[in-house]
Amino acid sequence: MSDLKNKPESYWREKLTPEQFNILREAGTERPFTGEYCDTEATGVYRCAACNAPIFESGAKFHSGCGWPSFSAPHDPDGLDEVEDLSFGRRRTEIRCANCDSHLGHVFNDGPPPTGLRYCINSVAMTFEEGDAEE
Repeated sequence: MSDLKNKPESYWREKLTPEQFNILREAGTERPFTGEYCDTEATGVYRCAACNAPIFESGAKFHSGCGWPSFSAPHDPDGLDEVEDLSFGRRRTEIRCANCDSHLGHVFNDGPPPTGLRYCINSVAMTFEEGDAEE
């Protein structure tokens, strides 16, 4: 287990912007269609904004129309943790970075083949490294 999962709130408040802290550490959500990466089509790797771990590759990104960047598969399935989310009176599956336990977004079963999954991720929760999508 990464030692980042045990860092105190003060560490994250110092490291992250207030908006990043709200989303990554308090499970907030950016407004739809406002995120920096919603329409990005460049080749590269999306990384966790808190710890820089690779989370998605551009080849898995698609336009879902939901208002947030969407991906059909993670960079590495072991790089994400799934957590049941019962907020807002409905059952969803929250996605967290396995390296630092930061909230990234949610996954839904309405994505394209072959996975049928739609990872709906907050732009604020990621950084983008343009270039070869290989780690």
